[in-house]
Amino acid sequence: MPDLEINGVRLYYQRSGRGEPLLLLHGLGSSVLDWERQVDVFSTGFEVITLDLRGHGRSGKPPGPYSLALFAADVNELVQTLRLGPVHVLGLSMGGMVAFQWALDYPQSARSLIIVNSGPELVPRGWRERWQFTKRRWIVRMLGMRRMGKVLAEQLLPEPDQETLRAAFVERWAANEPRAYLQSLRAIVGWSVAGRISQLQIPCLIISGDADYTPVAAKRAYAASIPGAEVVEIANSRHMTPIDQPSAFNQAVLEFLARQTRQVSAGRRSS
Repeated sequence: MPDLEINGVRLYYQRSGRGEPLLLLHGLGSSVLDWERQVDVFSTGFEVITLDLRGHGRSGKPPGPYSLALFAADVNELVQTLRLGPVHVLGLSMGGMVAFQWALDYPQSARSLIIVNSGPELVPRGWRERWQFTKRRWIVRMLGMRRMGKVLAEQLLPEPDQETLRAAFVERWAANEPRAYLQSLRAIVGWSVAGRISQLQIPCLIISGDADYTPVAAKRAYAASIPGAEVVEIANSRHMTPIDQPSAFNQAVLEFLARQTRQVSAGRRSS
């Protein structure tokens, strides 16, 4: 089992393929399994690294507290330990938050940034938004992770032909350790780097499902603060875009990465 001792915790990771390094960061309550429809596709042209963040999957689950800065420090230490050099990083949901934090805190490590159904802050505004997080905590504490998984699966994968996806989602959520999940949830609520994203000096792609929690317009609004950022909308998709629309998602990612590779090659020729 490939893992490393990073900042006092064992982190599980996987590597496949050859080429420029591409790091994939999963969402809250998930794991490297978020990327089962991406790894084989992306590894034909890239070295793909997937990671279970602390508190998730097969990584260690220390008591906490957790923070986005700590997740980002873990990621950066992994990148340095594996001697990956500047990497392309792709983050889904909470993984997108970690990617933002990491790219801002360790800009020398970032080659490009792909943010999926995420943003540079998660600050509840108004009682309705605060209630959503309070409700999650209550469900986990009183009814357990399996029930939380069922609630989310019905929201995120509601189509009749997604029954198999829903069942897999529930099983994966049921495997979460409640304490570690709640520590991770606590880490993201109230977090913000929105005032810093204009500092990003690397290519950035924002991908949004057309029916994600937050509207595409909100993502276009924050993308306007990032120099040169692109926004791609994926049709018929909710929050789990890499899972519910893998073909369209993979194409968008690979087209963006191909442009970065061509630009680097052109720069080398001109120099």
